[in-house]
Amino acid sequence: MKANEFDYIICGGGASGLLLLKELLTDPYFESCRIALIEKEEKNTNDHTWCFWENQASDFEDLFAAQWTKARFDSSAQSLELSLAPYTYKMLRAEPFYKALYKSFTHSKQVTLIRAEIKSLKIHPERTEVATNQGAFVSKCVFNSVFDPKILLSQTNYPVLQQHFVGWFVTTSTPCFDKESIQFMDFSIPQYNETRFMYVLPLSETHALFEYTLFSAERLAKEEYEQGIQSYLEGLGITTFQIEEKEYGSIPMTCFPFENQNAPSLLHIGTAGGWTKASTGFTFKNTTRQVKNLIAFLKTNKPLNRFTSRNRFYYYDLLFLDVLSKYNAQGSELFERMFTKNSPQQIFRFLDEQTNFWEELKILSSYSFIQISWFLKALMKRLF
Repeated sequence: MKANEFDYIICGGGASGLLLLKELLTDPYFESCRIALIEKEEKNTNDHTWCFWENQASDFEDLFAAQWTKARFDSSAQSLELSLAPYTYKMLRAEPFYKALYKSFTHSKQVTLIRAEIKSLKIHPERTEVATNQGAFVSKCVFNSVFDPKILLSQTNYPVLQQHFVGWFVTTSTPCFDKESIQFMDFSIPQYNETRFMYVLPLSETHALFEYTLFSAERLAKEEYEQGIQSYLEGLGITTFQIEEKEYGSIPMTCFPFENQNAPSLLHIGTAGGWTKASTGFTFKNTTRQVKNLIAFLKTNKPLNRFTSRNRFYYYDLLFLDVLSKYNAQGSELFERMFTKNSPQQIFRFLDEQTNFWEELKILSSYSFIQISWFLKALMKRLF
């Protein structure tokens, strides 16, 4: 094997790339493989905050910033106190995650870390060539996590909403927060004909993350998000506080068939591969599940474009996004009915794609007659 040839090349050293690399290195099946990780930046900052729920211990227990077993859901008509057990909602910040995973392969003879900017991916009959500003590298198995939003913007058949937000990590001089409970969604804030909510994660009695979040097509001016957070804090009676950090994000929510971009020697992963849960924007846990499926698939030696995991939940997400994009002003009412009529445990199981068909019908029946008609119209449009 030549110096620029590898058994596996991973393009992008973010969450999906690192999770895949971790699994390759810990599975004895791949112990003789040469792996290249191509990442232009040194990943050592909190550029992401990932949250997800689990009902068991995680591989990252020592890295979590906080964990919770209680939550609140609020809307203009409802206020619910929720017990999440046996689930735990967990926060993982990027800096400790990056440090731990990069450290894990620093001295590995299997891994070559290439600090380079990826210029293009060239697909050949039996391999893919990764062209970078440090040269070209080739493999029969290339995994690309570098997301290009242009493929979404150039089509109209699949709606593209954004989960876009601004977050403030704030500290107060006196105890203001219940560190045992999160504000999962608060739709009681003004909606302005869009789906808007506040999301609050307390790390202690004096330290919390406040995110002003929207599920909608267009982003706002930065000042609008921050004014929303400011107003929310004032509504809680919190007028004196210190902003320790700010975060910004926009996560695509779409059922666009990213798998059509794959080739026998190229597989898109993470957000670039459609691994973000389309109906919620949650990515990290969905990626861990997809990576485990991918590891099993690689042992079959089938072409990478044969890897697919589309199931009935894909179509649930597709219809939900069709409805949410058309009736975005009523989005809060959809979530209100879901949380009012179902336990959080049932909702989590559904979003984790672990429910059976009858349980899924029960969730659908949570909606009002008018809301169900929205889904039926969306189904008819997709069918005909």
